[in-house]
Amino acid sequence: MKKSFMLFGAAILVAWLGACQPSQGSQDVMQDVTPRLAVLSAYQPELEALRDRMQVTDRRVIDGRTYYLGSLGGHEVVLLSTGVSMVNAAMTAQTALDHFAIRAIVFSGIAGGVNPELNIGDVVVPAQWGQYQESVFARQTADGWDTGWAAEEFGHFGMMFPQPVAVTRHGGRPDIEEAHFWFPVDSGMLDAAREIVQEAQLERCAKGGECLDHDPKVVVGGNGVSGQSFVDNAEYRLWVWETFQADALDMETAAVAHVAYVNDIPFLAFRSLSDLAGGGPGENEIGIFFQMAAENSARVLEAFLQGWEQ
Repeated sequence: MKKSFMLFGAAILVAWLGACQPSQGSQDVMQDVTPRLAVLSAYQPELEALRDRMQVTDRRVIDGRTYYLGSLGGHEVVLLSTGVSMVNAAMTAQTALDHFAIRAIVFSGIAGGVNPELNIGDVVVPAQWGQYQESVFARQTADGWDTGWAAEEFGHFGMMFPQPVAVTRHGGRPDIEEAHFWFPVDSGMLDAAREIVQEAQLERCAKGGECLDHDPKVVVGGNGVSGQSFVDNAEYRLWVWETFQADALDMETAAVAHVAYVNDIPFLAFRSLSDLAGGGPGENEIGIFFQMAAENSARVLEAFLQGWEQ
């Protein structure tokens, strides 16, 4: 009798504790059937710059991350932070597609500047994204680097030889993989961005009072690259520019572009330069300008949404 009573009490306690937790979405059930844009950012300051502009009507928690539902720039959206890293970005992007009726994906955040013609505060909207750190680390021999079966399409950085990734695609033949390095954004969205975002008003001063000696600008088109590493190295930055002609580098966007491509979902990304990836004088500038850069990217994304009709 005593044992039964204790088991009953334990069950009540577990149920009560469960009721006190935030609502966790079912892992197998569509959370919302309203057609929405998925608006992604990588970490909290980027998310807050967008959430401050959004009318939040609901929120769901799935796999420990909060998905904010509401409107932004005249569109019904689901806003989320992917977390930093390629794996987090791919996982959360796919989760959004699995649980919400997503009609397109847009990304807003900060990045390291690579193109020597660009500066901190500028916002780039690349036409394609590559996973530039997918690499073969080659064997060193007396005759040089032996890459074996690996491709040598791009120039290498020491032993590191960039490689394409193998992908399948929704609607394609099962288990038939295609090799891709570049993942294009949606051409219609990119063309619309060229017409819409140039008038966005950009900040040139950080909250701490430090101001840029130039007026930031928006650049639509070109290349972006993403990888697993935070880059703060002038030599590596120069190699990335010479090899990929990338305007910016980050740790998430190409992974989301990969997911969008596989699922045949329109995609576009906005990235504002918070630092020069090791190319600037002195210490890395991200600690000073990351909030300003996040704000500039959010402004350009909002301007795009206000003027874009799918």
